[in-house]
Amino acid sequence: MRAALAAAHRAEWGVVFGTLVRLTGDWELAEDCAQDAFARALPAWERDGVPRSPGAWLVTAARRRAVDVLRRRTTERDKVAEAAALEEAYEPAPPGDERLRLIFTCCHPALPLEARVALTLRAVGGLTTREIARAFLVGEDTVSQRILRAKRKIAAAGIPYRVPPPGARAERLGGVLAVLYLIFTEGYAPSDGSTTRDGLAEEAIRLARLVTAETSDEPEARGLLALLLLQHSRRAARLDADGGLVTLEWQDRTLWDRGLIAEGVALVGEGRAGGAGGGALAGGGGVPVREGRPGGGEGPYALQAAIAAQHALAPDAAATDWAAITALYDRLLALRANPVVALNRAVALGMRDGPQAQLDAVDALGTPKELAGHHALAAVRADALRRLGRTREAAAMYEEARAAAPNAAIAEEYARRLTEPAPDEGNTAG
Repeated sequence: MRAALAAAHRAEWGVVFGTLVRLTGDWELAEDCAQDAFARALPAWERDGVPRSPGAWLVTAARRRAVDVLRRRTTERDKVAEAAALEEAYEPAPPGDERLRLIFTCCHPALPLEARVALTLRAVGGLTTREIARAFLVGEDTVSQRILRAKRKIAAAGIPYRVPPPGARAERLGGVLAVLYLIFTEGYAPSDGSTTRDGLAEEAIRLARLVTAETSDEPEARGLLALLLLQHSRRAARLDADGGLVTLEWQDRTLWDRGLIAEGVALVGEGRAGGAGGGALAGGGGVPVREGRPGGGEGPYALQAAIAAQHALAPDAAATDWAAITALYDRLLALRANPVVALNRAVALGMRDGPQAQLDAVDALGTPKELAGHHALAAVRADALRRLGRTREAAAMYEEARAAAPNAAIAEEYARRLTEPAPDEGNTAG
């Protein structure tokens, strides 16, 4: 039963919360009532069984709770009238529309970008402050304050709960795309120690489709959707029978979803036809959030999608076009200096020019604060050392990476690399 409730939380939180925001206009009340609905669900479902439509059950429970709360505010006559209207005139919105409306409201330009992303991750995805903090590479207290200030700003400024008209969408699109990327990343490499959270990744893709359909002339929206599709296409090959991580060079490519690949590659091609380049960060998570470049030609998501397309189209690891991938990372770094991008570029450079080039690039990067204590920095250095035959130094780096790994599957992968021969070619990405 707890598993069913957890699945409903992942799938329905945004709909329940968004519906209450739409009906009451009170973000704090909406969150309290949504949380109450999920709390009431466990004993009710244990007694009566999981309802046929968990989302509808949760929305109804949350709405009834909101009515009760508003009726108890007897000193506020307008709230009593509001409760009556809420009880009698409820019409549910389609779930996709509810989430899209919620995303664009959270991403209003009156809010700082970091607050927009944090609030939307909480409101739409139901992520905890700890999960959001990992995505931002900041402390939990910082995230909590961002969310609180964002809610207060929405209330004080009277920010409308709606999808903006076409002429006003462009200024919000960068924040919206950043939100969807981080939601996908939380599903692709969850911060709670689990290996994957496919439902969350699929929700990000679904929302990206909605946003792309609403902004069909924006190359960065297409680029983000392409990136998510191409990364998600590998999901069936990323884990072995025991739940262990299978890195890209060892994945069974017959398990890759060719339909998602074809769709993603087609979107990359559309972006190039319109002047965008395409590309993909080999590891995904932990990228500091900044605005995208809607309407501005070649942007970071389009470039990342093109890199993902290079991996997806290679028949095997040895056939990967590392020269093209390195060139795409160069363009990505020119657009946005970022230590995570630079680390991924070091891997590509090492596959193109050899392990010494990889080690030199990692050493040149140093230890930027964004990567302090991050497992990937030690792992990339360890891979280069192993390929150079410096096994003792590589072992020390793998131990460091294993100690910092965010979950058991990644830790086990580093333990495995300690015992296997150095590869001639391939990629360490998942």
